[in-house]
Amino acid sequence: MPDYPINLAVKPQVEAFFDPATNTISYVVRDPGSNACAVIDSVMDIDYAAGRITYDHADAIIAYIQRSGLSLEWIIETHVHADHLSAAPYIQGKLGGKIGIGDKIMVVQETFGKIFNEGTEFQRDGSQFDRLFKDGDTYQIGGMQAVALYTPGHTHACMVHVMGNAAFVGDTLFMPDGGSARADFPGGDAGTLYDSIQKVLALPEEMRLFMCHDYGPDGREIQWETTVGAEKAHNIHVGNGTTKAQFVELRRARDATLAMPQLIIPSLQVNMRAGEVPTDKDGRAMLKVPINGL
Repeated sequence: MPDYPINLAVKPQVEAFFDPATNTISYVVRDPGSNACAVIDSVMDIDYAAGRITYDHADAIIAYIQRSGLSLEWIIETHVHADHLSAAPYIQGKLGGKIGIGDKIMVVQETFGKIFNEGTEFQRDGSQFDRLFKDGDTYQIGGMQAVALYTPGHTHACMVHVMGNAAFVGDTLFMPDGGSARADFPGGDAGTLYDSIQKVLALPEEMRLFMCHDYGPDGREIQWETTVGAEKAHNIHVGNGTTKAQFVELRRARDATLAMPQLIIPSLQVNMRAGEVPTDKDGRAMLKVPINGL
C-alpha cells in the first residue's frame, strides 16, 4: 500500500466532458459529503488558423456546476498540456476557485521560456498559479482529501491527483488498449515515465482511473474510465509484467513515428501561463511561432 493517504471509502461523483477537437476529457469532481467540487484539465477552444478563441467547452462545465448547485474550490492542471489550451482563468473568473499545478512548472517555464524567447516580464517561478504541489501534498475539496503524486516522464511537471477512490492520471496512462503517452517532448523520458506508471499501478487495484485523453483505438467508442487492476492486466505498453527495458524500447520506437501535436505552439505558450494568452508590447493577445525551435 502506498505511504500517502488513500481512502477508498470516499467515492466522489465524477462528471466527464469530452472535447472531440482535441480528444481531451475534462472532469468535474464532487465531494460526496458536500457541494464542493474541482475541475480537472479544462479546455479553451481555439480556431488556430483564424486566430480565434472561444469558450463553448468551458461554458458547458460552468453551466453544469451552476445547474448542480456546486461550489468550485479547485481548478487542477495535471501538467502543461501540449495539445489543448487550458480554460482555467476563464472558469476561475466565472466561479472562483484556486488554480493548482505541480511545482515543477518552474522547470517547464524555464525550458519553454527560452524556446519562445520570452522576456524578463515572463515570470518563471510558477506565480501565475495559486498553488504549486509537491509530491505527496494534500489539499481539501470540501471534506474530501486529495493528494498530488509526482509522475514525470511525459513532461517534467506531470502529476496524478487522487481523490478518494478516483485518480486523475493526466497523460501518464491511456486506456488499456491505448497504452501510454509519448515521452519525447523537452523534459520527457521513457524510463522515467515507466517508473511513474509503476507508482500509479501501486495504487489499490480497485482504484478508478480517469484519463485525460482517449483516441478510440481500432474505431471503438471513446472511453475514459478504467481501474488499476485492468491496467496492470491489459495495458498494451506496461501491463502483464512488461519490463522497463521493453517499455523504453517500445516507447522510443513509437515516439519516433509521431508528428507534433497540431496545437503544441499555442498550447505551451498559454498553459505555462496558467491559461492566460500572452500579449505583445501594446497589450494585444498574441502568439509566437518559433522556427525550428521544437
